[in-house]
Amino acid sequence: MISRTDLPLDHDAHARFLPWLIAFMVYLAMLAMAGILVLNNTVTRWDRGISGTLTVQAMPADGSLDVDAKVLQDALAVLASTPGVLNVTLLDRDDTLALVEPWLGDMADESDLPLPRLIDVVIDPDAGIDTEALGRRLAIAAPGVSVDDHRVWLDRLVRLLQTLQWIAFSVVLVIFLVTIGTVIFTTRTGLAIHREAIHVLHLIGAYDSYVARQFASRALWLGLKGGAIGLAFAIPTLLAIGFFAERMQMETMESSGLQLPHYIAIGVLPIIVALIAMLTARTTVLRTLARMP
Repeated sequence: MISRTDLPLDHDAHARFLPWLIAFMVYLAMLAMAGILVLNNTVTRWDRGISGTLTVQAMPADGSLDVDAKVLQDALAVLASTPGVLNVTLLDRDDTLALVEPWLGDMADESDLPLPRLIDVVIDPDAGIDTEALGRRLAIAAPGVSVDDHRVWLDRLVRLLQTLQWIAFSVVLVIFLVTIGTVIFTTRTGLAIHREAIHVLHLIGAYDSYVARQFASRALWLGLKGGAIGLAFAIPTLLAIGFFAERMQMETMESSGLQLPHYIAIGVLPIIVALIAMLTARTTVLRTLARMP
């Protein structure tokens, strides 16, 4: 509860609808912030898992079901002699079939299915390997062999995710601006409604800061109330999204989901919104009263 005030602010209209408006804003802000954290987790995890690897692909010759052994040996020799390459692993046919099985289904078990051979290459991220030059060396020494640099598509994906992050940041910013505008409007309305009472307080010696403190305290209380309502709706929503993502076996979302520190960071949002409402109300009152005759 807030302390007793000399102004009947509890009877103002905004005391009824402002907490619900703040609750809606907090709800949207928490969902947007959760999206930002999940996207950031995804980018970090993928970058950490891919930055030190390359995949070399050897295609079978026309009419062949498997890659010529000499081609594989030549490719392995080139990779082993490349500075910055830490480890080279040739995947056998069964490993390759396991990789394509989710897309091909039962067709992956067909013995007459031509498949490329994959070579998993672990590199030193700080070595600065020129993948284009490596690809040219492999093409000369082992025809049909190419380098799949994960960094190319990862950079594109990172740019896409960063764009989505900026959109989410923009949503959060707009929500804060709308909250500030709403508090300013309701505070000015309250000042207009209680103009005579404020004039009486001035006559008996009350300072503008005293009046501003009452409006600020009320805004803080309404902000905390609205934030708690928004939090009560947002947390079950986020838990439900995580639950359904896990049930759908969405590996990316599951491994990059929200953890306890993220929920704590999101839980701070209602307090931040309440403090913004308090400071906005106080500033609005002081500026408005300074212009009053």
